Amino acid sequence: MEPDQKRQVLNRLKSIEGHVRGIQRMVEDDSYCIDAIRQIHAVQKALESVSGLVLENHLNTCVTTAIRGDDVDERQRMIGEIVGVFQETGKL
Repeated sequence: MEPDQKRQVLNRLKSIEGHVRGIQRMVEDDSYCIDAIRQIHAVQKALESVSGLVLENHLNTCVTTAIRGDDVDERQRMIGEIVGVFQETGKL
């Protein structure tokens, strides 16, 4: 991962971590349930965004290298991994 991309992903993950801690405090403080649900939803969306960044990096580096390479088995393995991720998330 390029240093700038890595920094961006790490910064987003640290922000998400802070939001999760905030949700923990909301539960501890018996905050209004809907407010906690809204914060949980925001964290889920933020994680999806980070996942997209990591996937984009993977496609631009590892997958591109495998597709351009001569190793047919590695290329098929890489494609299988991508398909598997989309199947796991129900996005395929």
